[in-house]
Formats: sequence, structure tokens, C-alpha cells
Amino acid sequence: MDLDPKMCDELLGTTRSVRKRLDLTRTVPRRLIEECLDLAVQAPTGSNSQTWRWIVIDDPKIRGDLADLYRRHAQPYLHGAVSQADEGQTKRVFQSAIYLMDNLEKVPVHVIPCILGRVPQGANGAGLFASIYPAVWNFQLALRARGLGSCLTTLHLGSADEAAQILNIPDQVTQAALLPVAWTVGTQFRRANRPPVDTVTYWNKFEAH
Repeated sequence: MDLDPKMCDELLGTTRSVRKRLDLTRTVPRRLIEECLDLAVQAPTGSNSQTWRWIVIDDPKIRGDLADLYRRHAQPYLHGAVSQADEGQTKRVFQSAIYLMDNLEKVPVHVIPCILGRVPQGANGAGLFASIYPAVWNFQLALRARGLGSCLTTLHLGSADEAAQILNIPDQVTQAALLPVAWTVGTQFRRANRPPVDTVTYWNKFEAH
């Protein structure tokens, strides 16, 4: 089957981190989450390890417990960051992150992507996380194609041990993120304002501008 490059480019170019436009009122069917996870696990993995694990939370009590952990670390960071941010896109991003923090327990589904194993002492973790983050991005693209939105958050990981107790995660399993998932309010998204590629790309050797 020939792929439509324009459709692929639109999906890749307009899949945004969604916070304020998450619909807090609509239930997300489990079937759709499972469809998106079925595509997530098609992502490449290191050494064909296939050691991702996914925890999907739609229980309001557990979502509330995770939101409390998230706020513990998000409040000091986000309020400090938004007060120092220049007016414009960056400040709006921090303001939307504060909105998500304040409403996280209301988002109908939380997804915790995990990977079997721990970062060895003294290692940088790249090899471990390289097998989960491609799958996370596949999952987010699949959500977008179905009218759902998400964003990759990591602030709850400051209390990863407590989250593991809440979710019954074994010691030798590493949490990689928390993704709030909901229908989006509207489906039209546009490309973000990014630096021109020729200002951030080097051929053969790094160059200082």
C-alpha cells in the first residue's frame, strides 16, 4: 500500500501536546485505548526486547491519587517557571501546564508507560528509554488520528516510588511518563513555531553559531 505523504506529514506536523483542549467530560472507550496501544507496540525496540508495559488508569480514585503526587512536584516548578517566562508561546505553554496540573484527576484516562528493568548505576539510561519512548510517540500519534489528545508528562516521577505503590508496580519496572488522555475539544491543530531547520542542523561536525 502506498502511503499518502501529505496525510502522514499532517499527522506528524500537527500532533501537539494537548492540555487545555482535553475534554474532561467525555468517557474514552477502552477499545480505543487498546487500538492505540496495539500500534504503540509496533515501534522499534532495542535488541527487539519488547519489554514495554502499559498501565491504563480510568479509576477516579487512582487518578486522584496520581494527580496529588503530580501536583507535589508541579506546583513549585510551574509557578516559578511561568513567573519568569517571557510573554509569548513559552508563557502560554506554562499556563496550559498549570491548567493541566489543576485538572489532572478530571482527565478520563491516565496512561503510565513502563519498561522492564532499571538504569544501571553509572549508566545514562539512553539504552533503556530508547525502547519505550518510540512506543509512546506511536501511541500519541494513534490517539491524534482518532480525535484524542495527550501530552507526555514526567513530573509525577519525583514520587515514582509512591506511584509504584499505588499502581502495584514491581521494583524492577521503570516508569517513563504519565500521559493524560481525552477527546480533544475540536480536532484542528496547526504546526508549532519552531526554529528553521537550517539553523539547528549540522553536517558532519557540530558548529557554533
